[in-house]
Amino acid sequence: MKMDFEDYDPPSTLVVPEHVLTRAKYPFIDVHNHQWNMPTQDLNALLKEMDALNMAVMVNLSGRGRGSTEHLERSLENVNKTNPKRLIVFTNMDFAAIDDPEWQGRMLKQLEDDVKKGANGLKIFKTLGMFVNDSKGNRIHIDDPRLDPIWDKCGALGIPVLIHSADPKSFWDPIDKNNERWLELKLHPGRRHDTDKVSWETIIEEQHNMFRKHPKTKFINAHMGWYGSDLKKLGALMDQLPNMYAEIGAVIAELGRQPRAGRDFLIKYQDRVMFGKDSWVPEEYATYFRVLETADDYFPYHKRYHAFWRMYGLALPDEVLKKIYYKNALKVIPHIDASLFPK
Repeated sequence: MKMDFEDYDPPSTLVVPEHVLTRAKYPFIDVHNHQWNMPTQDLNALLKEMDALNMAVMVNLSGRGRGSTEHLERSLENVNKTNPKRLIVFTNMDFAAIDDPEWQGRMLKQLEDDVKKGANGLKIFKTLGMFVNDSKGNRIHIDDPRLDPIWDKCGALGIPVLIHSADPKSFWDPIDKNNERWLELKLHPGRRHDTDKVSWETIIEEQHNMFRKHPKTKFINAHMGWYGSDLKKLGALMDQLPNMYAEIGAVIAELGRQPRAGRDFLIKYQDRVMFGKDSWVPEEYATYFRVLETADDYFPYHKRYHAFWRMYGLALPDEVLKKIYYKNALKVIPHIDASLFPK
């Protein structure tokens, strides 16, 4: 009568109404997606997959691929050739040469040039604050003063900064029976940070400090800033930082396990939260639609190692759904065609 925890996954015997949604109720904007092969991929095939989900606009955050200007230019060329109304591209930035006296000027010019070419925002990967060092081997802080002109320039250009900082707090905690992400960390040991020199709290505080220093720039905090399991704290941050927005990519499991608190939060901050998914796996969007739109009880998440608990629907009001699905993104990300969406 013994088995490994990862083998125990019984189907529920609960008999309740089920509403499996493969298409969103309203056309939506996915503000957090990655299409690494955008310069060469068949974007018409991608559009068909988007149509099946009722995704009107996808934001590809990895516009420069692994850092190449050519990658960005060819991505934009492919988008413009296919359907520029449906596919939005963000640019990226390399911080490794930060202490080169000419680095700041180069990056400011690059940012201006990328926006002129068609980039609609700047995506910052989690490497900043975690792994990127200067030439002396010192970790570059997210709120490093040398970066201030970059964030201010984004505000001046009218583009948002979507930033992913750190990872879930559990990745820094001891990997033991008390860690909710134990199974994920067993299966993916490269995600562990319990021996890192920099703490989760330090990285997150640097991010918040950066938001405070640049009130004229709009920041989209990826993955709800990793506070999806502490909505009281996230709400306090929303109140303190009016230039900070959030998106729900890869954290729908946190909202789905607290249907009352999650619903109350999204209604209260309905003007500040956007739809995001992160990884491009079309069949996984059904979990997001079901959590946001239905009142279903006790249904599984699509990755057991990510969330071994069950989900509940939030049954959000239509007006709140519209804001999360598209209205908030239309306010923050420039040059998206509003005619693609209902009023």
